[in-house]
This record gives sequence, C-alpha cells and structure tokens, in this order.
Amino acid sequence: MSKSISYFISGLLLGGLLATLGFVLFVRTLDSGESGNAQTVLKLGHGLDTGHPVHKAMELMKTRLEELSSGQISIDIYPGAVLGSETQCIEQLQNGSLAMTKTSAATMENFIPQMAVFSLPYIFRDENHYWKVINGEIGQELLAQGEEKLLRGLCYYDAGSRNFYSKSRPIKKPDDLKGMKIRVMNSSTAIDMVKAMGGSPTPIAWGELYSALAQGTVDGAENNLPSFTTNKHYEVCKHFTLNGHTRVPDILMMSAKVWNKLDPQVRDWLLIAARESSDFQRELWQQETAIALEKAESEGVTIYEVDTEAFAAKVKPMLQNIGNSDVRKLAKKIKAINE
Repeated sequence: MSKSISYFISGLLLGGLLATLGFVLFVRTLDSGESGNAQTVLKLGHGLDTGHPVHKAMELMKTRLEELSSGQISIDIYPGAVLGSETQCIEQLQNGSLAMTKTSAATMENFIPQMAVFSLPYIFRDENHYWKVINGEIGQELLAQGEEKLLRGLCYYDAGSRNFYSKSRPIKKPDDLKGMKIRVMNSSTAIDMVKAMGGSPTPIAWGELYSALAQGTVDGAENNLPSFTTNKHYEVCKHFTLNGHTRVPDILMMSAKVWNKLDPQVRDWLLIAARESSDFQRELWQQETAIALEKAESEGVTIYEVDTEAFAAKVKPMLQNIGNSDVRKLAKKIKAINE
C-alpha cells in the first residue's frame, strides 16, 4: 500500500474519531459490575454551590433517574462553575460536550429571545399567577423554543422574586435609584428595567459581584433573598427592598444533540426525574427564603416593604413598547391568564 493511501485512510479514521468525540465528552459508559450491563452517565454542570436548593434537587433527579432506569442511567453533577460560567455551559450544550446545565431564563434571552418575557418587570400579578404560567401551555412551549439552537428545556426551578439591595442608602421608591450603579444580569430587558426606574445598570458576572460591591464598582444589585445571604452580600449591603420587580425562573437545559441520541424510554425517565426535582426544589426554595430572611435580619440588614405600584408605574411605558413582537404577544397572553 502506498504512503499516500495509508495517510488517506488514517485521515478518515481520525475524522471519525473527532466526529464522535463530542458524544464521548458528555457521556461515559461504565461496567456496572457482575451483571455485565453498561451504565450511561450524563454530565451536568452548573455554577451553584452544593447547599443550594437547585443542586439538592439535581441530586434527587440523579437518584430518581437511577431508580427509574434500574441503574442503567445516571448523572455526574459538577457544581461551583468548575465546567464554566452559565454562558460557557450553554455553549457546551450546543456543541454536545455537556449534557445538561442550570441557567437563568434571563441568560437564555441571548439564545432564545422569547425568554425575555420572564424578565419583564411586574408581568406576573403574584406567585400563583407565575406558577400557573410556567406550568401551563406558555411555559412548556418556551422550554421547546431552543431546538433550533440545539437546546432543550426539561423543567423550571424556582428562583423567587428579584429585589433591590444596596450599600449606602435604602431604595424605598424609584427615585432613590437615581445616581446608583446597580448590578444586573447580562440581559437587555434587565438593563432597560433599571434605566426606566432611574438607575444605572451595570452587567457584572455573578461570581465577581461581591468584590464589585466591596470595592464600590457598583452601589447595589438585585436578586432573591437566598442568593443574597448564601453569597454573604449582607456583609457589604445592609439595605434590602422587597419590591419584587421580576420572577425569573431557573431552567434545566439539555443539549439537543445529546437528547436526540437517547432512547425514547430514557427520555421519558429523564423527564419524570426532572419534573419531580422541580416540585422538590420549589418546596426547598420556600423554606430557604424564610431562613434567608431571618439570616439577613440577624446580620443587621434592614428589610423594607414598599409600595410596588410606584415601581410598576415607572416601567409601564417599557411594557407598552416591547420591541420583539413574539415577546409582546406572550406578555399579552400572560396578562390575560386568570388565577
């Protein structure tokens, strides 16, 4: 055989190896022992710590998937952003090198524009309205919107209501935001919201926020109570305002490349386990929110209950001039849903 033909065959073999590398990266097959059966293990990466309700829910999902599949399918969970940031993990889903990740619906705006509806301020009347929407037709349709971007939503996790907190002075009314630099997620909707209320929005990665607050890069931020206390932002910020401007859920996303390679039975098991983890996480979240409130107060944080109508009035023009037609239609549908 000539050298040129030998090189050609070697190139074909190498190409085949590279083509399957993505699948090998997101899943590994293990010998299960005496039975001789192979076990498929899916990789799940996220940026939360192991004490977070979402991580605990994922551990339940792992256990339930193993039970449903009689040990055929399992999940390796990599917390603490060891596999990258939210955006980096999403990109790994798209190329098939990661099976699942947790992401905020706000982050998903950059991949699925319709997700921006969750970041619209005061789009939900209350918690009951919120859950009716995301567990209903609208919420389930949004989970499927990422197929073209090689992303598939499995379930939602509760991330509570987002509220303002600050260092030097309290935020009791929208005018108090004037002249204040407020950290927001990298979401155009969140940026527009803070601008509408009179503040100066500053996108900063979540992992960098504590330092940014301590160093005065920003004057405050906005998030839920458990995130505020878990990350010890109470050490820097002593004012927390319960204005509840948004309810942006977390989403368990899966690589469509990975999903499409799974057996239909495995998909069913995975969906069952994911939905059970969502219900479990919702209960945990309510408990953690109550604990977080007590913790914040014990650390000297003043909690302010305010007139949310004043904040809602500031963003009303924003809701009346939604640029994306799909988001505008979704917002109209959400508003029309009765409790």
